[in-house]
Amino acid sequence: MADSIRGNHYLDYPDELRKGIMLHRYIDTFTDAHPIYRKSKHRLHEKYGHYSGVIMDIVYDHYLAKNWSNYSDEKLENYADSFYKLLQDNYEILPEKIQKMLPSMIGRNWLVSYASLEGLEMILFQMDYRTKHRVNMQEAIVEVKQFYLDFEEEFMLFFEELQQHCKEKLAIL
Repeated sequence: MADSIRGNHYLDYPDELRKGIMLHRYIDTFTDAHPIYRKSKHRLHEKYGHYSGVIMDIVYDHYLAKNWSNYSDEKLENYADSFYKLLQDNYEILPEKIQKMLPSMIGRNWLVSYASLEGLEMILFQMDYRTKHRVNMQEAIVEVKQFYLDFEEEFMLFFEELQQHCKEKLAIL
C-alpha cells in the first residue's frame, strides 16, 4: 500500500497508517543503501539492470517467508489470513491500485506463496507481466538457484540489522 502513496499524501491517512507508511519508506531507503543488499543485487544487475532491485526485493521477501518461524511465533498462514482480512476490512481507504490487486493477492495467497521456490517463480512471472516483459524477470530464478545459499546468508545478516533499525525508528515515530 505504501508504495502507492506518493509525496505527502500519507498525511491523508489515520495516524497508525501514517506511521506504517513512514516506516515502509524508511525500510526502502535503508535497504537500497545497505551494503549487504547492494551486494546481493549486484549479482543480478548486469542481466536485469534497474529491475535487479525489484527482483532482489522479491527474493528477500522469499527468505523472510521461508524463515518466518525465526522471526514470529505466529504461523505465516495465520498472519497472512489476518493481514488479508485487515485489507478487506479497510478496503475503502486502500489506493485504487491495491483495491484492484487485492482479489489476486488473496486468491493466490501471495504472502504464503513467497515461501516456496515455485511461489517465488510465479511472483517473478507476475511482476514480469506487470512490467510488460522488459527484462524477463522470471528468468532470475536461475540466478536465485545458483546463488541460493549466498542470498539467504546475506538476507539473514541484513534482516537482523533491519529489525534493530526499525525498532529504533518506531520509537521515534
